[in-house]
Amino acid sequence: MIARLNTPAKVQRWLNNLKYNTEPNGVTQRSFRPVVRSRMAHCMEAAMFAAVVLEQHGYPPLVMSLESQDNLDHVIFVYREQSGWGSVARSRDPGLHGRKPRFRSLRALARSYYDGYVDYAGRVTGYGVANLSDAMGSYDWRLTTKNVWSVEQMLIDLPHRKITSSTRRYRALLRKYKEYRATHDGRKPLYYRGRDKWEPLPKEFD
Repeated sequence: MIARLNTPAKVQRWLNNLKYNTEPNGVTQRSFRPVVRSRMAHCMEAAMFAAVVLEQHGYPPLVMSLESQDNLDHVIFVYREQSGWGSVARSRDPGLHGRKPRFRSLRALARSYYDGYVDYAGRVTGYGVANLSDAMGSYDWRLTTKNVWSVEQMLIDLPHRKITSSTRRYRALLRKYKEYRATHDGRKPLYYRGRDKWEPLPKEFD
């Protein structure tokens, strides 16, 4: 599997085919092996899976934490190509999946998630990036079958750079989101700008 999934786009497609882990049997923070066995992942688990796989193909194991005002943070795998920064991600929300490597900086990549993060309570307030190899030392985050709580705590403690937006713009996005959900039988919107820079979404969002 690792040999076959040798690009970020291939890893994103593999993750798109998984069931989203809503943690029906309790909270989990799993890495590569449990994700493969269960065929499900939430955002951090998807980022961990991508880090393990793509590290074997020369990509540093970089993960980005996106902080939200409602404390429901999002974790993604980030990488750099000659064309720019991109990401691999999984989410319950269509606007928070992977991005093609077209962003000039990590900050620009993080900001691409701002609009899609606005829901009834969410709003991106900052981002931080960590190299798991450096940050976790000898801790076995790659092949353990146990929950990687230490990685979660590291990301919570990680210094984050602020992302700001006007309150007026935020309120306009929030109003648009609420109106869309109310008039489309609760479906989540796909009207966001910059979708040409998104990786393909899971079929559940078709």
